[in-house]
Amino acid sequence: MKKFRFRLTTLRKLREARRDELRSKLAEAYHAVQLLEEQMQSVQNELLELQVAHRAAIVGTRTDVNSLLAAGRYQSVLRMQQSTMQDQIKLLATEVERRRQAVVEADIQVRILDKLEDRQKAEHRHKLQQAEIKELDEIGSQRAEVHSP
Repeated sequence: MKKFRFRLTTLRKLREARRDELRSKLAEAYHAVQLLEEQMQSVQNELLELQVAHRAAIVGTRTDVNSLLAAGRYQSVLRMQQSTMQDQIKLLATEVERRRQAVVEADIQVRILDKLEDRQKAEHRHKLQQAEIKELDEIGSQRAEVHSP
C-alpha cells in the first residue's frame, strides 16, 4: 500500500495563511487602540497641567485675561480631541471584536482540516495493519498447507 498523502494540504495551507493574515490585522487593531489610549492619556495630562496653570494664574496678583481666554480655548480644543478619541476607541473596539471573531472562525477552519487529516491518517494506518495481517495470514496458511501430511 502506498504512503499516506493528505489531499487537502494545499487548502489547509491557504486557510493557515488566511488565519495568520487575520491575526496580524487583529494585532494592528490592538496596536491602534493602544496608540489612541496613549494619546488620550497625553491629552488628559495636558488638561491637568492646564488646570494647574489656570489656578495659578487666577491666584496671582495680576491676572492676564487674554492668556486665560487662550487657555480656555485650548482647553476646549483638548476636550474636543478627547471626545473624538473616545469615539474612535469605541469604533476600534468594535473593529477589534470583529477581527477577533474572524480569527476564531479561521482557526476553527484550520482545526477542522487538522482533525480530518488525523482521522484519515488513522484510517490509513488501520488499512495498512489490516493488509499486513491478511498477508501474514496468507503466509501462515501457505506454510500450513506445505507442512501438512
